[in-house]
Amino acid sequence: MKMQWAALIAFLLGVTPLSAFAYQPSLGDAQQSAPAERISFLVTFGSEQCPKADGDEIIVCAAQPEAERYRIPKPLREEDDSDAAGGSWSAAVESLDSYARAILPNSCSVNGSSGFTGCLQKALQQWYVERRGTDTKR
Repeated sequence: MKMQWAALIAFLLGVTPLSAFAYQPSLGDAQQSAPAERISFLVTFGSEQCPKADGDEIIVCAAQPEAERYRIPKPLREEDDSDAAGGSWSAAVESLDSYARAILPNSCSVNGSSGFTGCLQKALQQWYVERRGTDTKR
């Protein structure tokens, strides 16, 4: 039994290196392949001329007036006024405070670590409001 396993392992070890010698391109093949083409995108301003292409090079050239040389590109210049309709900063702070009020201490809320501490205070305030409502009839 040991002989059969040893023969099988020897056979597999002998066959495996053959697959490792599959065709691999040599350095000569790599030197003979065509180089990748080169593409350049350029912008010229004023009376500048687009450069001439050398060999397989492709040059894409856009001409702009001289006044645009030091300006921010048009897509970045356009302003988006949709954010400006939000209102004042104080209104934004008040709205954020109202959202956070539910998790602060003395808030009578199930949220937050001390939210329950304001429940007695809230009940007393409600009692005073109800009491004032009945006292105004005197």
